[in-house]
Amino acid sequence: MIWEAVRLALSSIRRNLLRSFLTLLGIVIGVAAVIAMITIGSGTTQKVKDDIAKLGSNLLVVRAGGPPTPGGPRIRAAALDGEDVKAIAARLPDARAVSAAAQSTARVISGADSLSVPITGADSRYFTARDWSVSLGREFTEQEERGGATVCLLGETVRSQFFGAGDPTGQAVRVGRLSCTVIGVLETKGFSGFGLDQDLTVLMPLTTFQRRIAGNRDVETIYVAGGDGALMSEMQDKVEESLRETRHVPSDREDDFSVRDMTQVAETMASATTVMTGMLGALAGVSLLVGGIGIMNIMLVSVTERTREIGIRLAIGAQERDILLQFLVEAVVLSVIGGLVGIALGLALAGAASLSMSLPFSPSIAVIGLAVGFSGVIGMTFGFFPALRAARLDPIDALRHE
Repeated sequence: MIWEAVRLALSSIRRNLLRSFLTLLGIVIGVAAVIAMITIGSGTTQKVKDDIAKLGSNLLVVRAGGPPTPGGPRIRAAALDGEDVKAIAARLPDARAVSAAAQSTARVISGADSLSVPITGADSRYFTARDWSVSLGREFTEQEERGGATVCLLGETVRSQFFGAGDPTGQAVRVGRLSCTVIGVLETKGFSGFGLDQDLTVLMPLTTFQRRIAGNRDVETIYVAGGDGALMSEMQDKVEESLRETRHVPSDREDDFSVRDMTQVAETMASATTVMTGMLGALAGVSLLVGGIGIMNIMLVSVTERTREIGIRLAIGAQERDILLQFLVEAVVLSVIGGLVGIALGLALAGAASLSMSLPFSPSIAVIGLAVGFSGVIGMTFGFFPALRAARLDPIDALRHE
């Protein structure tokens, strides 16, 4: 009986193809909008997580200066230094790496080309802490760091600007007023979650940077990398305890430094994008209700047009439940067809958006299945009243209808 009802539903849809198509548009647009929004949102969330992960896994980032006070400026404090780094390393012997770094912007010159580039001075543990490997050449050594060797590594963007796809190792570039020898090229990291090109950088030993670029011994950032399975909250507590001691922060005063857990940052940003995706999906879902109202309207018109047909079926022995089932199935079939077309359109839109915005394309099977099911429920819900109205027609009045 169900298959016969489906066959009759498809036949009715074919007879009124244009009207059926216009009725489907509401469902198609609604499902497509929901699928596209949720898929793009999922891709955005994944990109945020990936971009944060590029900063380093299981990573704490320590900087001088406390968080802003309510309604006031950020708490200023003395810069971090080598003693702070040593104290943290001593307090966390199991840490994968504790690295010091400082940064400044300088003009980098190679031949006739020049470029304003963020210059990072770091110790040899920086590569481990930041999960940053070398794609060409080598890292600088501890001996080069202690001796203040004039060597550097280029980010991929800087390499491309000055040397194209060529090998820059062994070449000399001028960083500010310092001439340094290129010993390697850093692995490509792309843009961070904050929109910064991480490959637009020159990396050199921290001692060289402090002596020849910055002119001081300040440490701007301390990176603390935990091993796999490390409890970052415990590590963060130990880092804070260590810094309060070395920086002689009284017990009644706020920290004059900040410690950020990049895992928490990633989770917070991902949570924010997830909430926004849900809100956009809910707004797009409103159009599904509009599509359902369209189905109800067209089914009521169909019942009116086919009143005589319904009367004949009732007169020759059809039961009310048969008529109810016929029109209910027709509404569901109409809605499900719209849902399937909407899914295809939504995935196509999401794919195009992901390609243009360089987002991961991550469609959810669960969401697609939910969209099909929800479109069927919409058809059943909004098709029930017209079907019930058709089933309760009086056969005599139906046969008299012109």
